[in-house]
Amino acid sequence: MENQVLSIRGMTCAACAQRIEKTVRKLPGIGQASVNLASEKLFVEFDGAALGLPTIKEAVHKIGYEVVEKTDSTNITIPISGMTCAACAQRIEKAIKKLDGVTSVSVNFATEKATVAYQPQKVRVSVIKEAVEKAGYKALDVSKTDAADEDRARKQREIKTLWTKFIVAAVFSFPLLYIAMVPMLTKYGIALPYPKSLDPMNYSLIYALLQIILVLPVIGVGYRFYTVGFKALWSRSPNMDSLIAIGTTAAVLYSVYNTFQIAAGNFRAVESLYFETAGVIITLILLGKTLEAVSKGKTSEAIKKLMGLAPKTALILQDAGSPGGGVEKEIPIDEVEIGDIIIVKPGAKIPVDGTVTDGHTAIDESMLTGESMPVDKKAGDAVYTASLNTTGTVQFRAEKIGSDTALAQIIKLVEDAQGSKAPIAQMADIVSGYFVPIVCVIALLAGIAWFFGSGGNLEFALTIFIAVLVIACPCALGLATPTAIMVGTGKGAENGILIKGGEALETAHKINTIVFDKTGTITEGKPTVTDVLTTEGAPPDNLLQITASAEKGSEHPLGQAIVAGAQDKDLELLKVDDFNSITGRGIEAQIGGQTVLAGNRKLMDERNISLTALETDSDTLASEGKTPMYVAIDGRLAGIVAVADVVKPSSKAAIESLHRMGIEVAMITGDNRRTADAIAKQVGIDRVLAEVLPQDKSSEVKKLQAEGRKVAMVGDGINDAPALAQADIGIAIGSGTDVAMESADIVLMRCQLTDVPTAINLSKRTIRNIKQNLFWAFGYNVVGIPIAAGVLHLFGGPLLNPIFAAAAMSLSSVSVLTNALRLKRFKATNIERGTLV
Repeated sequence: MENQVLSIRGMTCAACAQRIEKTVRKLPGIGQASVNLASEKLFVEFDGAALGLPTIKEAVHKIGYEVVEKTDSTNITIPISGMTCAACAQRIEKAIKKLDGVTSVSVNFATEKATVAYQPQKVRVSVIKEAVEKAGYKALDVSKTDAADEDRARKQREIKTLWTKFIVAAVFSFPLLYIAMVPMLTKYGIALPYPKSLDPMNYSLIYALLQIILVLPVIGVGYRFYTVGFKALWSRSPNMDSLIAIGTTAAVLYSVYNTFQIAAGNFRAVESLYFETAGVIITLILLGKTLEAVSKGKTSEAIKKLMGLAPKTALILQDAGSPGGGVEKEIPIDEVEIGDIIIVKPGAKIPVDGTVTDGHTAIDESMLTGESMPVDKKAGDAVYTASLNTTGTVQFRAEKIGSDTALAQIIKLVEDAQGSKAPIAQMADIVSGYFVPIVCVIALLAGIAWFFGSGGNLEFALTIFIAVLVIACPCALGLATPTAIMVGTGKGAENGILIKGGEALETAHKINTIVFDKTGTITEGKPTVTDVLTTEGAPPDNLLQITASAEKGSEHPLGQAIVAGAQDKDLELLKVDDFNSITGRGIEAQIGGQTVLAGNRKLMDERNISLTALETDSDTLASEGKTPMYVAIDGRLAGIVAVADVVKPSSKAAIESLHRMGIEVAMITGDNRRTADAIAKQVGIDRVLAEVLPQDKSSEVKKLQAEGRKVAMVGDGINDAPALAQADIGIAIGSGTDVAMESADIVLMRCQLTDVPTAINLSKRTIRNIKQNLFWAFGYNVVGIPIAAGVLHLFGGPLLNPIFAAAAMSLSSVSVLTNALRLKRFKATNIERGTLV
């Protein structure tokens, strides 16, 4: 199965999104199709062998929408000198087109510039420039814009165009409304300046023709409502544009008919002109669309910030192995290759991911992790794209570039999350699919009912018909969920919390039990040797030396701590003849003809080794929060090596925050019960799951779920991956393994456990925001449509003017977007105050 993200242009409401989804899902080989109205993107999963991308694009194009495939191509403009005629331009085009990775090229002889679209992962700028040089011309410095820059520029142009259209419409609709309304207000004793030459009673035809002249430019700037709306109507998939097109067209056609009546001598028809209704409706809708576009742009600001973090150039060291030490050269970021030695000076940003080879500095990684304190870096330490070098100059080897960098992966993860749908949106999606046709039917039935109910008053029935069509707003339904998810996931990314999708975001707010892995999650994951106890008076260093030698082949943190403890005492490690790791229990090794066992009580019990001699000491160590590692040589207990892991400073504060939120906290560990209880007491754990084998962690999570609990699992190791996948929500610590992060639904970029309550609180705030949006979107339509249909008027109340209906409709989607943007004020957990803001 292949995954693609396609940008869709031409959508105006939730009905459009639903129509595209239905059309794409009907294609053979489609696994999943999801349209995000707010970001204007189609996320599609399909079988590449059964279905090609062109088929998907064609299917979307057939129903009236423009498809732009998301590519990794970058546009550059290369100034070229040496061209003397058009043939030179053709020659350069041919030379560049031959390069693999160049998608398009255009050389303008008049401006002496080549515009090239290319894929950085396939071809470098230097190769393109080299092709120009080989053709006999001089390639000068390059100016570049990437796809993200182009998309931002396109959206800014769209907003500018919408503002222009609104201003033009307002310039003509205001006098149109004035001309139409003043004579009516005069009847009620409200006198406003008005030219006598436009008196509708005396100059009816001039009055009508002037209104036509004023309404035509308004219809002109709102032409898309008609082209898109009627096209959707003809294809039996009406959308919001269809409602506006039908309503305003009915008003204009009825008014044109009455203009002919005036020309024929029926001057009473002047009272049945509705040009101002059509003009003002279009103007107000354009205003709403403009404000909506501006607000939608703000929902994706987090992505824009992330994209803007990476530097555009890198300072590399060429010929680093030469006697002179190499030459510094600044190159575009796309020119950097794996293995390049990059120099980063104080105040500069890290351009790509890599490992420090020379120098010492402190690097501010807050833009990626949210961690405010700079991190010390020396030779062998990893550095990441967009982090800021604060003090010294360092050199590092480039290891991950382009889409493989940590920043690029974060951007992709956030984009995918923003394109996903939460289960809470399902009802809105179902309603959106049937909304517009139902509104059309309601408008028609209400119009017919009032026509007969008012004794054949066509004008009254038309007013009802137009008001119902115009007040209905599928946009608010379509924007309610995606906008909140976009802002919520973006805000999470700003705080170092990466939420992988709308489903995870929704499920997190239901969590009532959180299970923490102990080692590396509640504790630092850097255990140290604290005690060495021996039997029969043997020297402690001898036991530590033998145990460390046996543990040298182990990857377990406790084993590595024992090896480090021996090395700190300068103890020489002995040769190991044979080594065997026993999962969940310990290790077995052959050293100098002796069989050495090192592990927990389970291992000793299975090998029938008595622990009586050190039973009391073992219990004492465990009650102090230390892990006793039993050591046996040739079947006899030789002693205990105790190891302790320090609790993270943030653990207690995080658990207290979770308790205030009403969440029960459990800890799962392979440690013995006494040690686990001691750690749990330090940080305030409610439930302890001790002596659990790695393969049984997921079973323990399943037992909690069987009690009817919504469970989140927080871990960082490979052995946590099954439990992370089993839990309702898996939360991986950023310092953990790639396997754990892949299995998790939420990734915490920092190692601070206080980010766990922050993530839960962000989920609660986002879901509450979505519910508010859906309540408003549904409530607005449920209340607005009956009022427009004349329900209040039926009981002696007022009749809704179509102009006010249009104003209400325009503000409904803007209000939903504005409410979603309130999430941008969300703040992370305040540890000092111990509160969630």
